[in-house]
Amino acid sequence: MYRLLIRLLTFQFTIIQILFKSKNDLVLETIELRQQLVTYQATNEEHKSITDLNRSLLVALKKAWPKWMDALIIVKPETVIDWQRRRFKKYWTKKSTERKTPGRPSIKLEIQQIIKRMATENFIWGAPRIYSELLKLGYTEKQVSQRTISRYLKKIRPDNPDKTKDKRQQWKVFLKNHREYIMGMDFFTVPTISFKTLYVFFIIDHARRKIVHFNVTEHPTAEWVVQQLKNAFPFDSAPKYLIFDRDSIFSVRVKQFIKNMDIKPKVISYKCPWQNGVAERFVLSVRNDMLNQIIIFNEDQLRDFMNQYFKYYNNERCHLALSRDSPNGREIQNKPFKSARIISFPRIGGLHHMYKWGKAA
Repeated sequence: MYRLLIRLLTFQFTIIQILFKSKNDLVLETIELRQQLVTYQATNEEHKSITDLNRSLLVALKKAWPKWMDALIIVKPETVIDWQRRRFKKYWTKKSTERKTPGRPSIKLEIQQIIKRMATENFIWGAPRIYSELLKLGYTEKQVSQRTISRYLKKIRPDNPDKTKDKRQQWKVFLKNHREYIMGMDFFTVPTISFKTLYVFFIIDHARRKIVHFNVTEHPTAEWVVQQLKNAFPFDSAPKYLIFDRDSIFSVRVKQFIKNMDIKPKVISYKCPWQNGVAERFVLSVRNDMLNQIIIFNEDQLRDFMNQYFKYYNNERCHLALSRDSPNGREIQNKPFKSARIISFPRIGGLHHMYKWGKAA
């Protein structure tokens, strides 16, 4: 009985409101209610959210009719206000990003490609140098400006120094121009049949891909590395540069000892093994050539195998990077006489062979 009385009073109050409403209020209220009904039917049947068009209509009614909240049913007033704020932000964002003036026209694709080529091939060149070269190639100030080149250089050379192509180019140029004076050192691991891990330390010459020194240990330390460096470079045979990674074993003690030997330490960047690519390539070679084919029992056995491999690697193994020569140089042997036959000499227990001309057996 109490609920029925409340409903009757509410209905009477609504009727009184309608009687005293102006014609404009009734028209706008009807439009708003009809629009909400259409919106509700569309979203309910197609299971979709309210479209931008329906949002725009409700926002427009809010602007046109002060009593818009009285007839709002399907959403809260705060939602409509939020829609209006988003539309406002979107409008001015678009407005502010539009170019008010046409500005300088884009340069031709041909010139863009030339700028990119010059910037890539000459990593220390800036916009003034590239602009000067373009003028010498017959391009005019109307076709390209120094400011435009600066803008394109920002795209070609991003701000992050660890990922820029020019930094990569700088390192490659350094390796190419100084390879006669560069050596690299590194470790690689070898598991044993008893589940122990042995560490192979090596130093490789960049110019001839020659292994200068190696040793094997189960417990490498900084002091042990220092001793290996002493053994590797006696009688002033040290290189000018020594490249190595950021392994913790190459500590301050090791770096200081390298400097004391008048060697410039070159530590590669974080997660950039390609910067010590000669050493990385050697590790791949020794695994493919030998370690993947044998089982290691202990440290002495591994040292013996590595000795055999390094003799074969330095003296006889052909390298593509050395024009198919060996690091120590291997003479071409022509067939000495008509009846000569090729004789094979097994290396590393028959894993590899070396061939020479000789007399038939």
